Amino acid sequence: MTTLQRVPALGTHPTAGANPGRAETRELLGHAAYDLLVIGGGILGITTAWHAAQSGLRVAMVDAGDFAGATSSASSKLLHGGLRYLQTGAVRLVAENHVERRAVSRDVAPHLASPLTFYLPVYKGGPHGAAKLGAGVFAYSALSAFRDGVGHVISPARAARDVPELRTDQLRAVAVYEDGQMNDARMALMTVRAAVEAGATVLNHAEVTGLRFTGGRVTGAELRDRADGAEFGVDARLVLNATGPWVDHLRRMEDAGAAPSIRLSKGAHLVLRRTAPWKAALATPIDKYRITFALPWEDMLLLGTTDEAYEGDPADVRVTESDIGQILGEAALSVRDQQLSRDLITYSFAGLRVLPGGPGDTAKAKRETVVTEGRGGMLSVAGGKWTTFRHIGRTVMNKLAELPGHPLGTGMEPMSELPRKAPLPGFASPQAVTHRLLADGTAPGPLMAPDTARHLATHYGSLAFDIARLANEDPELARRVHPDAPEIWAQVVYARDHEWALEVDDVLRRRTTLTIRGLDTPEVRDEVARVLGERA
Repeated sequence: MTTLQRVPALGTHPTAGANPGRAETRELLGHAAYDLLVIGGGILGITTAWHAAQSGLRVAMVDAGDFAGATSSASSKLLHGGLRYLQTGAVRLVAENHVERRAVSRDVAPHLASPLTFYLPVYKGGPHGAAKLGAGVFAYSALSAFRDGVGHVISPARAARDVPELRTDQLRAVAVYEDGQMNDARMALMTVRAAVEAGATVLNHAEVTGLRFTGGRVTGAELRDRADGAEFGVDARLVLNATGPWVDHLRRMEDAGAAPSIRLSKGAHLVLRRTAPWKAALATPIDKYRITFALPWEDMLLLGTTDEAYEGDPADVRVTESDIGQILGEAALSVRDQQLSRDLITYSFAGLRVLPGGPGDTAKAKRETVVTEGRGGMLSVAGGKWTTFRHIGRTVMNKLAELPGHPLGTGMEPMSELPRKAPLPGFASPQAVTHRLLADGTAPGPLMAPDTARHLATHYGSLAFDIARLANEDPELARRVHPDAPEIWAQVVYARDHEWALEVDDVLRRRTTLTIRGLDTPEVRDEVARVLGERA
Protein backbone atom coordinates (compact mmCIF):
# COMPACT_ATOMS: atom_id res chain seq x y z
CA MET A 1 0.00 0.00 0.00
CA THR A 2 1.30 3.45 -0.90
CA THR A 3 2.34 5.60 2.04
CA LEU A 4 0.35 8.79 2.40
CA GLN A 5 2.45 11.86 1.71
CA ARG A 6 2.15 14.86 3.99
CA VAL A 7 0.03 17.40 2.14
CA PRO A 8 1.39 20.94 1.89
CA ALA A 9 -0.83 23.76 3.15
CA LEU A 10 -4.13 23.35 1.34
CA GLY A 11 -6.83 25.91 0.68
CA THR A 12 -5.72 28.13 3.54
CA HIS A 13 -8.21 30.79 2.47
CA PRO A 14 -11.90 29.93 2.21
CA THR A 15 -13.05 29.45 -1.35
CA ALA A 16 -15.46 31.83 -3.05
CA GLY A 17 -19.02 31.48 -1.84
CA ALA A 18 -17.95 29.66 1.31
CA ASN A 19 -20.25 29.32 4.31
CA PRO A 20 -19.93 32.07 6.93
CA GLY A 21 -17.65 31.35 9.88
CA ARG A 22 -19.03 30.03 13.16
CA ALA A 23 -18.60 33.36 14.97
CA GLU A 24 -20.52 35.16 12.23
CA THR A 25 -23.27 32.54 12.33
CA ARG A 26 -23.53 32.77 16.12
CA GLU A 27 -23.83 36.53 15.84
CA LEU A 28 -26.68 36.18 13.38
CA LEU A 29 -28.45 33.54 15.46
CA GLY A 30 -28.12 35.64 18.60
CA HIS A 31 -29.50 38.87 17.17
CA ALA A 32 -32.07 37.90 14.53
CA ALA A 33 -35.70 37.19 15.37
CA TYR A 34 -36.80 33.82 14.02
CA ASP A 35 -40.22 32.41 13.34
CA LEU A 36 -39.05 28.83 13.86
CA LEU A 37 -36.10 27.32 15.71
CA VAL A 38 -35.50 23.68 14.79
CA ILE A 39 -33.44 21.84 17.38
CA GLY A 40 -31.99 18.72 15.81
CA GLY A 41 -30.15 18.34 12.51
CA GLY A 42 -31.20 14.84 11.59
CA ILE A 43 -33.32 14.36 8.50
CA LEU A 44 -36.58 15.23 10.32
CA GLY A 45 -35.21 18.58 11.44
CA ILE A 46 -33.47 19.20 8.14
CA THR A 47 -36.51 18.55 5.97
CA THR A 48 -38.70 20.70 8.24
CA ALA A 49 -36.18 23.56 8.08
CA TRP A 50 -36.06 23.23 4.29
CA HIS A 51 -39.82 23.32 3.85
CA ALA A 52 -40.25 26.08 6.43
CA ALA A 53 -37.67 28.27 4.69
CA GLN A 54 -39.32 27.58 1.33
CA SER A 55 -42.63 28.76 2.80
CA GLY A 56 -41.15 32.15 3.70
CA LEU A 57 -40.50 31.66 7.41
CA ARG A 58 -37.35 32.90 9.15
CA VAL A 59 -35.78 29.60 10.19
CA ALA A 60 -32.84 28.61 12.38
CA MET A 61 -31.60 25.04 12.85
CA VAL A 62 -29.00 23.81 15.35
CA ASP A 63 -27.62 20.42 16.32
CA ALA A 64 -25.46 19.33 19.23
CA GLY A 65 -23.38 17.19 16.88
CA ASP A 66 -22.95 17.08 13.15
CA PHE A 67 -25.80 17.24 10.66
CA ALA A 68 -27.06 13.66 10.21
CA GLY A 69 -24.42 12.70 12.77
CA ALA A 70 -26.45 9.99 14.49
CA THR A 71 -29.49 8.01 13.32
CA SER A 72 -29.83 9.75 9.95
CA SER A 73 -26.43 8.49 8.74
CA ALA A 74 -26.89 5.04 10.26
CA SER A 75 -29.71 3.73 8.07
CA SER A 76 -29.74 0.85 5.61
CA LYS A 77 -29.24 3.45 2.83
CA LEU A 78 -32.48 2.44 1.11
CA LEU A 79 -35.19 4.37 -0.71
CA HIS A 80 -37.94 1.78 -0.77
CA GLY A 81 -41.63 1.20 -0.80
CA GLY A 82 -41.49 -1.21 2.12
CA LEU A 83 -42.12 -4.70 0.82
CA ARG A 84 -42.59 -6.11 4.32
CA TYR A 85 -45.46 -3.67 4.95
CA LEU A 86 -47.59 -5.78 2.62
CA GLN A 87 -47.51 -8.41 5.38
CA THR A 88 -49.65 -6.11 7.54
CA GLY A 89 -51.97 -5.05 4.74
CA ALA A 90 -50.58 -1.51 4.56
CA VAL A 91 -51.24 -1.27 0.84
CA ARG A 92 -51.83 2.48 0.76
CA LEU A 93 -48.62 3.11 2.72
CA VAL A 94 -46.58 1.09 0.23
CA ALA A 95 -48.12 2.97 -2.70
CA GLU A 96 -47.34 6.32 -1.06
CA ASN A 97 -43.78 5.22 -0.31
CA HIS A 98 -43.31 4.27 -3.96
CA VAL A 99 -44.44 7.73 -5.05
CA GLU A 100 -41.89 9.37 -2.75
CA ARG A 101 -39.14 6.95 -3.75
CA ARG A 102 -39.63 7.70 -7.42
CA ALA A 103 -39.83 11.45 -6.81
CA VAL A 104 -36.53 11.50 -4.91
CA SER A 105 -34.75 9.19 -7.33
CA ARG A 106 -35.92 10.88 -10.53
CA ASP A 107 -37.05 14.44 -9.85
CA VAL A 108 -35.38 15.62 -6.65
CA ALA A 109 -31.98 13.96 -6.36
CA PRO A 110 -31.05 11.66 -9.26
CA HIS A 111 -27.42 12.56 -8.56
CA LEU A 112 -27.66 11.09 -5.06
CA ALA A 113 -29.97 8.09 -5.54
CA SER A 114 -29.74 5.05 -7.77
CA PRO A 115 -32.01 2.13 -8.69
CA LEU A 116 -31.22 -1.25 -7.18
CA THR A 117 -32.53 -4.69 -8.13
CA PHE A 118 -33.39 -6.97 -5.22
CA TYR A 119 -33.38 -10.76 -5.17
CA LEU A 120 -35.50 -12.58 -2.57
CA PRO A 121 -34.13 -16.13 -2.32
CA VAL A 122 -36.61 -18.89 -1.54
CA TYR A 123 -34.95 -21.77 0.31
CA LYS A 124 -36.37 -25.15 1.22
CA GLY A 125 -37.94 -24.84 4.66
CA GLY A 126 -37.91 -21.02 4.57
CA PRO A 127 -40.68 -18.85 6.04
CA HIS A 128 -42.24 -18.13 2.62
CA GLY A 129 -42.81 -20.19 -0.50
CA ALA A 130 -41.99 -19.22 -4.08
CA ALA A 131 -45.65 -18.72 -5.02
CA LYS A 132 -46.27 -16.37 -2.10
CA LEU A 133 -43.14 -14.29 -2.72
CA GLY A 134 -43.79 -14.24 -6.45
CA ALA A 135 -47.27 -12.87 -5.82
CA GLY A 136 -45.84 -10.44 -3.27
CA VAL A 137 -43.27 -8.89 -5.61
CA PHE A 138 -45.87 -8.69 -8.39
CA ALA A 139 -48.24 -6.81 -6.07
CA TYR A 140 -45.35 -4.63 -4.91
CA SER A 141 -44.50 -3.61 -8.47
CA ALA A 142 -48.20 -3.09 -9.22
CA LEU A 143 -48.35 -0.55 -6.37
CA SER A 144 -45.63 1.42 -8.18
CA ALA A 145 -47.78 1.25 -11.34
CA PHE A 146 -45.17 -1.08 -12.87
CA ARG A 147 -42.94 1.94 -13.52
CA ASP A 148 -39.91 -0.09 -12.41
CA GLY A 149 -40.85 -3.27 -14.22
CA VAL A 150 -42.89 -6.26 -13.13
CA GLY A 151 -41.95 -8.30 -10.10
CA HIS A 152 -41.26 -11.88 -11.12
CA VAL A 153 -39.45 -15.10 -10.24
CA ILE A 154 -36.20 -16.36 -11.79
CA SER A 155 -34.14 -19.53 -11.50
CA PRO A 156 -31.31 -19.99 -8.99
CA ALA A 157 -28.83 -20.34 -11.87
CA ARG A 158 -29.82 -16.96 -13.32
CA ALA A 159 -29.56 -15.28 -9.92
CA ALA A 160 -26.14 -16.81 -9.23
CA ARG A 161 -24.77 -15.24 -12.42
CA ASP A 162 -25.64 -11.80 -11.07
CA VAL A 163 -24.63 -12.52 -7.47
CA PRO A 164 -21.73 -14.99 -7.52
CA GLU A 165 -21.66 -15.16 -3.71
CA LEU A 166 -25.30 -16.33 -3.53
CA ARG A 167 -25.65 -19.58 -1.61
CA THR A 168 -27.44 -22.03 -3.91
CA ASP A 169 -27.78 -25.05 -1.60
CA GLN A 170 -31.50 -25.80 -1.13
CA LEU A 171 -32.35 -22.71 -3.19
CA ARG A 172 -35.71 -23.24 -4.89
CA ALA A 173 -36.31 -19.94 -6.69
CA VAL A 174 -35.59 -16.22 -6.50
CA ALA A 175 -38.20 -13.45 -6.53
CA VAL A 176 -37.16 -10.14 -8.12
CA TYR A 177 -38.25 -6.57 -7.46
CA GLU A 178 -36.89 -3.04 -7.84
CA ASP A 179 -36.17 -0.35 -5.25
CA GLY A 180 -33.45 2.24 -4.73
CA GLN A 181 -30.55 3.26 -2.52
CA MET A 182 -28.52 6.32 -1.57
CA ASN A 183 -25.74 7.63 0.63
CA ASP A 184 -27.87 8.93 3.51
CA ALA A 185 -25.25 11.35 4.87
CA ARG A 186 -24.78 12.99 1.46
CA MET A 187 -28.55 13.23 0.92
CA ALA A 188 -28.93 14.92 4.30
CA LEU A 189 -26.12 17.40 3.63
CA MET A 190 -27.59 18.40 0.29
CA THR A 191 -30.93 18.98 2.01
CA VAL A 192 -29.21 21.20 4.58
CA ARG A 193 -27.72 23.13 1.70
CA ALA A 194 -31.18 23.44 0.13
CA ALA A 195 -32.54 24.82 3.41
CA VAL A 196 -29.73 27.40 3.56
CA GLU A 197 -30.29 28.41 -0.07
CA ALA A 198 -33.95 28.96 0.85
CA GLY A 199 -32.90 31.30 3.66
CA ALA A 200 -32.36 29.14 6.78
CA THR A 201 -29.51 29.81 9.22
CA VAL A 202 -27.83 26.64 10.46
CA LEU A 203 -25.10 25.65 12.91
CA ASN A 204 -23.87 22.20 13.87
CA HIS A 205 -21.90 21.25 16.98
CA ALA A 206 -24.02 23.70 18.99
CA GLU A 207 -25.53 22.15 22.11
CA VAL A 208 -28.76 23.30 23.75
CA THR A 209 -28.07 23.96 27.43
CA GLY A 210 -31.51 25.30 28.28
CA LEU A 211 -34.74 26.68 26.89
CA ARG A 212 -35.94 30.27 26.93
CA PHE A 213 -39.42 31.01 28.28
CA THR A 214 -41.72 34.00 27.94
CA GLY A 215 -44.90 33.90 29.98
CA GLY A 216 -44.55 30.16 30.44
CA ARG A 217 -44.11 29.47 26.72
CA VAL A 218 -40.92 28.22 25.09
CA THR A 219 -39.55 31.06 22.96
CA GLY A 220 -36.00 30.02 22.19
CA ALA A 221 -32.95 28.21 23.49
CA GLU A 222 -29.60 28.77 25.18
CA LEU A 223 -26.69 27.17 23.35
CA ARG A 224 -23.00 26.44 23.70
CA ASP A 225 -20.70 26.16 20.70
CA ARG A 226 -18.77 22.93 21.17
CA ALA A 227 -15.98 24.26 18.98
CA ASP A 228 -14.81 26.94 21.41
CA GLY A 229 -17.25 26.96 24.32
CA ALA A 230 -18.90 30.25 23.31
CA GLU A 231 -22.39 30.68 24.74
CA PHE A 232 -25.26 32.37 22.93
CA GLY A 233 -29.03 32.23 22.60
CA VAL A 234 -31.68 32.12 19.89
CA ASP A 235 -35.14 33.67 20.09
CA ALA A 236 -38.04 32.21 18.09
CA ARG A 237 -41.81 32.39 18.05
CA LEU A 238 -41.96 28.61 17.89
CA VAL A 239 -39.47 25.88 18.82
CA LEU A 240 -39.51 22.43 17.20
CA ASN A 241 -37.84 19.56 19.02
CA ALA A 242 -36.53 17.20 16.32
CA THR A 243 -33.75 15.58 18.33
CA GLY A 244 -34.60 11.98 17.47
CA PRO A 245 -33.50 9.59 20.25
CA TRP A 246 -33.01 12.63 22.53
CA VAL A 247 -36.53 13.98 22.02
CA ASP A 248 -37.64 13.16 25.58
CA HIS A 249 -34.47 14.71 27.03
CA LEU A 250 -35.42 18.05 25.50
CA ARG A 251 -39.06 17.62 26.48
CA ARG A 252 -37.93 17.34 30.10
CA MET A 253 -36.17 20.71 29.73
CA GLU A 254 -39.61 22.10 28.94
CA ASP A 255 -41.43 20.08 31.61
CA ALA A 256 -39.44 18.12 34.17
CA GLY A 257 -42.40 15.80 34.68
CA ALA A 258 -42.95 14.96 31.00
CA ALA A 259 -43.71 11.26 30.55
CA PRO A 260 -41.72 9.21 28.03
CA SER A 261 -43.20 9.53 24.54
CA ILE A 262 -41.01 7.20 22.47
CA ARG A 263 -39.16 3.92 22.53
CA LEU A 264 -35.97 3.07 20.71
CA SER A 265 -34.93 0.17 18.53
CA LYS A 266 -31.30 -0.45 17.62
CA GLY A 267 -30.33 -1.33 14.08
CA ALA A 268 -26.73 -2.49 13.51
CA HIS A 269 -24.92 -2.91 10.19
CA LEU A 270 -21.59 -4.23 8.91
CA VAL A 271 -19.59 -3.02 5.91
CA LEU A 272 -17.30 -5.51 4.16
CA ARG A 273 -14.99 -5.55 1.17
CA ARG A 274 -16.56 -7.48 -1.70
CA THR A 275 -14.93 -10.63 -3.03
CA ALA A 276 -16.82 -10.49 -6.35
CA PRO A 277 -19.02 -8.08 -8.34
CA TRP A 278 -22.69 -7.90 -7.30
CA LYS A 279 -25.31 -6.85 -9.85
CA ALA A 280 -28.20 -7.12 -7.39
CA ALA A 281 -28.92 -6.97 -3.67
CA LEU A 282 -30.20 -9.83 -1.54
CA ALA A 283 -33.24 -9.47 0.73
CA THR A 284 -33.46 -12.73 2.65
CA PRO A 285 -36.50 -13.49 4.83
CA ILE A 286 -35.54 -14.41 8.39
CA ASP A 287 -39.05 -15.01 9.65
CA LYS A 288 -42.56 -13.84 8.80
CA TYR A 289 -41.73 -10.17 9.44
CA ARG A 290 -37.96 -9.68 9.29
CA ILE A 291 -35.65 -9.48 6.30
CA THR A 292 -31.86 -9.30 6.31
CA PHE A 293 -30.13 -7.35 3.55
CA ALA A 294 -26.88 -7.83 1.66
CA LEU A 295 -26.48 -4.64 -0.36
CA PRO A 296 -23.79 -3.63 -2.84
CA TRP A 297 -23.07 -0.05 -1.73
CA GLU A 298 -20.16 2.35 -2.31
CA ASP A 299 -18.08 -0.46 -3.89
CA MET A 300 -18.53 -2.40 -0.65
CA LEU A 301 -21.10 -4.83 0.79
CA LEU A 302 -23.52 -3.63 3.47
CA LEU A 303 -25.08 -6.25 5.74
CA GLY A 304 -27.92 -5.83 8.24
CA THR A 305 -29.94 -4.97 10.04
CA THR A 306 -30.83 -5.93 13.59
CA ASP A 307 -33.99 -4.79 15.36
CA GLU A 308 -34.02 -4.91 19.14
CA ALA A 309 -35.30 -2.68 21.91
CA TYR A 310 -32.72 -0.22 23.25
CA GLU A 311 -32.97 1.45 26.65
CA GLY A 312 -29.46 2.87 27.16
CA ASP A 313 -27.98 6.30 26.53
CA PRO A 314 -28.42 7.14 22.82
CA ALA A 315 -24.89 8.53 22.78
CA ASP A 316 -23.54 5.08 23.70
CA VAL A 317 -25.20 3.04 20.96
CA ARG A 318 -22.67 0.81 19.20
CA VAL A 319 -22.23 -2.50 17.44
CA THR A 320 -21.57 -5.33 19.87
CA GLU A 321 -19.99 -8.71 19.35
CA SER A 322 -23.48 -10.18 19.62
CA ASP A 323 -24.66 -7.90 16.79
CA ILE A 324 -21.78 -8.98 14.57
CA GLY A 325 -22.54 -12.64 15.21
CA GLN A 326 -26.23 -12.14 14.47
CA ILE A 327 -25.66 -10.18 11.25
CA LEU A 328 -23.11 -12.65 9.88
CA GLY A 329 -25.24 -15.62 10.95
CA GLU A 330 -28.36 -14.27 9.25
CA ALA A 331 -26.40 -13.28 6.13
CA ALA A 332 -25.06 -16.83 5.93
CA LEU A 333 -28.56 -18.04 5.04
CA SER A 334 -28.01 -16.70 1.52
CA VAL A 335 -24.36 -15.55 1.25
CA ARG A 336 -21.36 -17.85 0.84
CA ASP A 337 -18.93 -18.15 3.73
CA GLN A 338 -15.95 -16.70 1.84
CA GLN A 339 -17.75 -13.34 1.59
CA LEU A 340 -18.53 -13.35 5.32
CA SER A 341 -15.00 -13.58 6.70
CA ARG A 342 -14.46 -11.20 9.60
CA ASP A 343 -11.21 -10.15 7.94
CA LEU A 344 -13.31 -8.43 5.26
CA ILE A 345 -15.14 -6.17 7.73
CA THR A 346 -14.03 -2.56 7.29
CA TYR A 347 -16.60 -0.77 9.43
CA SER A 348 -19.66 -1.28 11.60
CA PHE A 349 -22.31 1.17 12.73
CA ALA A 350 -25.53 1.24 14.70
CA GLY A 351 -28.43 3.67 14.76
CA LEU A 352 -31.60 4.07 16.77
CA ARG A 353 -35.07 3.96 15.27
CA VAL A 354 -37.47 6.27 17.08
CA LEU A 355 -40.82 4.54 17.51
CA PRO A 356 -44.07 5.66 19.16
CA GLY A 357 -44.25 4.63 22.81
CA GLY A 358 -46.16 1.47 23.68
CA PRO A 359 -45.83 -2.28 24.02
CA GLY A 360 -45.09 -4.87 21.38
CA ASP A 361 -42.28 -6.15 19.19
CA THR A 362 -40.23 -3.30 17.73
CA ALA A 363 -39.89 -5.19 14.43
CA LYS A 364 -43.68 -4.92 13.98
CA ALA A 365 -44.02 -1.31 15.16
CA LYS A 366 -45.18 1.33 12.69
CA ARG A 367 -42.54 3.73 11.34
CA GLU A 368 -44.89 6.68 11.63
CA THR A 369 -44.20 10.34 12.36
CA VAL A 370 -45.80 11.77 15.49
CA VAL A 371 -46.05 15.48 16.37
CA THR A 372 -46.92 16.46 19.96
CA GLU A 373 -47.17 19.77 21.83
CA GLY A 374 -45.70 20.25 25.30
CA ARG A 375 -46.84 22.29 28.29
CA GLY A 376 -44.73 25.25 27.16
CA GLY A 377 -45.87 25.14 23.54
CA MET A 378 -42.77 23.42 22.20
CA LEU A 379 -43.58 20.97 19.45
CA SER A 380 -41.82 17.61 19.30
CA VAL A 381 -41.59 15.47 16.18
CA ALA A 382 -40.35 11.91 16.15
CA GLY A 383 -40.41 8.79 13.98
CA GLY A 384 -40.72 8.32 10.26
CA LYS A 385 -38.46 6.81 7.63
CA TRP A 386 -35.87 8.12 5.17
CA THR A 387 -37.82 7.36 2.01
CA THR A 388 -40.59 9.79 2.93
CA PHE A 389 -38.43 12.62 4.27
CA ARG A 390 -40.00 15.20 1.93
CA HIS A 391 -43.50 14.09 2.86
CA ILE A 392 -42.58 14.35 6.54
CA GLY A 393 -41.43 17.95 6.04
CA ARG A 394 -44.73 18.86 4.39
CA THR A 395 -46.72 17.04 7.08
CA VAL A 396 -44.97 18.88 9.92
CA MET A 397 -45.45 22.23 8.20
CA ASN A 398 -49.14 21.55 7.69
CA LYS A 399 -49.47 20.81 11.41
CA LEU A 400 -47.63 24.04 12.27
CA ALA A 401 -50.02 26.02 10.08
CA GLU A 402 -53.01 24.53 11.92
CA LEU A 403 -51.82 25.35 15.44
CA PRO A 404 -54.37 27.27 17.55
CA GLY A 405 -53.62 30.97 17.60
CA HIS A 406 -51.40 30.69 14.51
CA PRO A 407 -48.09 31.29 16.35
CA LEU A 408 -46.26 31.46 13.03
CA GLY A 409 -48.62 34.09 11.68
CA THR A 410 -50.70 33.99 8.53
CA GLY A 411 -48.02 35.00 6.04
CA MET A 412 -46.65 31.47 5.67
CA GLU A 413 -46.94 30.10 2.14
CA PRO A 414 -49.19 27.01 2.19
CA MET A 415 -47.47 23.74 1.37
CA SER A 416 -49.95 23.24 -1.46
CA GLU A 417 -48.56 26.34 -3.16
CA LEU A 418 -44.92 25.21 -3.09
CA PRO A 419 -43.27 23.09 -5.81
CA ARG A 420 -43.99 19.43 -5.14
CA LYS A 421 -40.65 18.24 -6.50
CA ALA A 422 -38.13 20.98 -5.77
CA PRO A 423 -34.70 19.56 -6.68
CA LEU A 424 -31.80 19.40 -4.28
CA PRO A 425 -28.59 21.33 -5.03
CA GLY A 426 -26.39 19.68 -7.63
CA PHE A 427 -29.37 18.25 -9.53
CA ALA A 428 -27.95 16.65 -12.67
CA SER A 429 -27.51 13.37 -14.48
CA PRO A 430 -24.54 11.66 -12.80
CA GLN A 431 -23.62 10.06 -16.13
CA ALA A 432 -23.46 13.47 -17.80
CA VAL A 433 -21.42 14.94 -14.94
CA THR A 434 -18.97 12.03 -15.08
CA HIS A 435 -18.54 12.49 -18.83
CA ARG A 436 -17.90 16.23 -18.40
CA LEU A 437 -15.38 15.69 -15.61
CA LEU A 438 -13.41 13.26 -17.74
CA ALA A 439 -13.70 15.33 -20.91
CA ASP A 440 -12.62 18.49 -19.09
CA GLY A 441 -9.55 16.73 -17.75
CA THR A 442 -7.64 18.03 -20.76
CA ALA A 443 -7.88 21.55 -19.29
CA PRO A 444 -4.96 22.91 -17.22
CA GLY A 445 -4.52 20.69 -14.22
CA PRO A 446 -4.14 16.94 -13.61
CA LEU A 447 -6.19 14.34 -15.46
CA MET A 448 -9.03 13.09 -13.25
CA ALA A 449 -9.21 9.35 -12.69
CA PRO A 450 -12.43 7.64 -13.84
CA ASP A 451 -13.29 6.33 -10.36
CA THR A 452 -12.87 9.81 -8.87
CA ALA A 453 -15.05 11.33 -11.59
CA ARG A 454 -17.81 8.78 -10.96
CA HIS A 455 -17.55 9.29 -7.21
CA LEU A 456 -17.83 13.07 -7.47
CA ALA A 457 -20.75 12.86 -9.89
CA THR A 458 -22.77 10.52 -7.64
CA HIS A 459 -22.07 12.42 -4.40
CA TYR A 460 -22.22 16.05 -5.53
CA GLY A 461 -23.96 16.13 -8.91
CA SER A 462 -23.16 19.34 -10.79
CA LEU A 463 -21.44 20.72 -7.67
CA ALA A 464 -18.63 18.32 -8.57
CA PHE A 465 -17.42 20.97 -11.02
CA ASP A 466 -16.66 23.26 -8.07
CA ILE A 467 -14.44 20.56 -6.61
CA ALA A 468 -12.80 19.96 -9.97
CA ARG A 469 -11.98 23.67 -10.20
CA LEU A 470 -10.27 23.54 -6.81
CA ALA A 471 -8.22 20.58 -8.02
CA ASN A 472 -7.29 22.36 -11.26
CA GLU A 473 -6.19 25.49 -9.40
CA ASP A 474 -4.03 23.58 -6.91
CA PRO A 475 -2.54 20.25 -8.08
CA GLU A 476 -2.09 19.16 -4.46
CA LEU A 477 -5.86 19.15 -4.10
CA ALA A 478 -6.15 16.72 -7.02
CA ARG A 479 -4.26 14.04 -5.08
CA ARG A 480 -6.11 11.16 -3.45
CA VAL A 481 -6.66 11.35 0.28
CA HIS A 482 -5.82 7.63 0.41
CA PRO A 483 -4.44 5.65 -2.53
CA ASP A 484 -7.18 3.01 -2.22
CA ALA A 485 -10.16 5.41 -2.28
CA PRO A 486 -11.52 7.73 -5.00
CA GLU A 487 -11.68 10.84 -2.79
CA ILE A 488 -9.31 13.74 -3.43
CA TRP A 489 -8.06 16.50 -1.12
CA ALA A 490 -10.25 19.08 -2.83
CA GLN A 491 -13.23 17.37 -1.18
CA VAL A 492 -11.76 17.93 2.27
CA VAL A 493 -11.32 21.65 1.59
CA TYR A 494 -14.81 21.78 0.09
CA ALA A 495 -16.28 20.01 3.14
CA ARG A 496 -14.59 22.54 5.39
CA ASP A 497 -15.63 25.65 3.47
CA HIS A 498 -19.01 24.66 2.01
CA GLU A 499 -20.39 21.74 4.03
CA TRP A 500 -19.97 22.76 7.69
CA ALA A 501 -17.32 20.12 8.45
CA LEU A 502 -15.74 20.93 11.80
CA GLU A 503 -14.32 17.63 13.07
CA VAL A 504 -12.34 14.89 11.37
CA ASP A 505 -15.24 12.42 11.53
CA ASP A 506 -17.50 14.99 9.85
CA VAL A 507 -15.26 14.63 6.79
CA LEU A 508 -14.21 10.99 6.89
CA ARG A 509 -17.48 9.43 8.05
CA ARG A 510 -20.18 11.63 6.50
CA ARG A 511 -18.80 13.80 3.69
CA THR A 512 -16.58 11.10 2.20
CA THR A 513 -16.43 7.30 2.31
CA LEU A 514 -12.95 6.94 3.85
CA THR A 515 -14.21 5.59 7.18
CA ILE A 516 -16.65 3.06 5.79
CA ARG A 517 -13.87 1.72 3.56
CA GLY A 518 -11.65 1.28 6.61
CA LEU A 519 -9.16 3.82 5.25
CA ASP A 520 -9.30 6.49 7.96
CA THR A 521 -5.77 5.69 9.10
CA PRO A 522 -4.05 7.78 11.83
CA GLU A 523 -2.01 9.46 9.10
CA VAL A 524 -5.13 10.37 7.10
CA ARG A 525 -6.87 11.64 10.24
CA ASP A 526 -3.91 13.84 11.17
CA GLU A 527 -3.75 15.40 7.72
CA VAL A 528 -7.49 16.02 7.59
CA ALA A 529 -7.35 17.63 11.04
CA ARG A 530 -4.61 19.95 9.82
CA VAL A 531 -6.62 20.98 6.75
CA LEU A 532 -9.71 21.61 8.88
CA GLY A 533 -7.66 23.88 11.12
CA GLU A 534 -6.41 26.00 8.23
CA ARG A 535 -9.58 27.92 7.56
CA ALA A 536 -9.03 31.54 8.45
